[in-house]
Amino acid sequence: MTNEQAYLKAKKILQQAGNESPAFDAVCLCQKVLHLDRPGLAVHGHEPADERKAEQLLRLAEKRVAGEPLQYLLEKWPFLNLELAVGEGVLCPREETELLVHSASRLLPQGVRVLDLCAGSGAVGLGLKSLRPDLTVACGEKYPQAFAYLQKNCRAYLDLAVTPLSLDAFSKADAASCGLLGGFLCNPPYVRAGEIPGLQTELHYEPETAIDGGTDGLQFYRAISKLWIPQLQPGGLCAVEIGESQAAAVSALFTSVGLEKISVIKDFNQFDRVVLGWKPTKK
Repeated sequence: MTNEQAYLKAKKILQQAGNESPAFDAVCLCQKVLHLDRPGLAVHGHEPADERKAEQLLRLAEKRVAGEPLQYLLEKWPFLNLELAVGEGVLCPREETELLVHSASRLLPQGVRVLDLCAGSGAVGLGLKSLRPDLTVACGEKYPQAFAYLQKNCRAYLDLAVTPLSLDAFSKADAASCGLLGGFLCNPPYVRAGEIPGLQTELHYEPETAIDGGTDGLQFYRAISKLWIPQLQPGGLCAVEIGESQAAAVSALFTSVGLEKISVIKDFNQFDRVVLGWKPTKK
């Protein structure tokens, strides 16, 4: 079997199963296993494939068909200008979350301390620091499997000097331990618990703890309002990712605890995706 034939077999497995992007997924898997991207396949496609590697490629294609996230199979995924380690136990970085990072990077005051809570892989905190080197950034994560990926990614980008912290979003003591913050960012779990069984297969491979936002999807935003927004210093920015129908509810929560200049930013699909609010400056 040649490299090209191995690629075509993997693509066919994906195609026959109704995969939405069989060529893209097959190339990604080829790059991981055979170390050949599209140009590489064009040049070396006629060469014999390593038998064990070809078998591994087809096994990964079968796992993809079963619904396992491509990110998990590749063990890494791009986010902004970074490449982050991901796998079982941590949420996969998503393109819409880049909007949260870009929005905050444009608005945060110079040189302030920022916390990324419910950090998972560290995508938000590391991404922010890569865009704003002047900031002091820490990432807080509760769950051990996700925290291991957070530590791994922070080590991979030591030049960014982002600090991984073990933090529980519902702990008053953990919030107090962080001191005053110039910025608070969070992409919390926000799916209503009753909607989780109906989510696409891929999402059932990802940790439910990173998805389940409670009965109404808002339990983390209530904790943020009660415990974490009080840690913002005057003039500090709170920025969170939300589900597409949650803008009004989250804005109301933030208003109720004294944030001002609340704004909602839509993503590339024109869904409400980010809510921003500012701690009033003292007069």
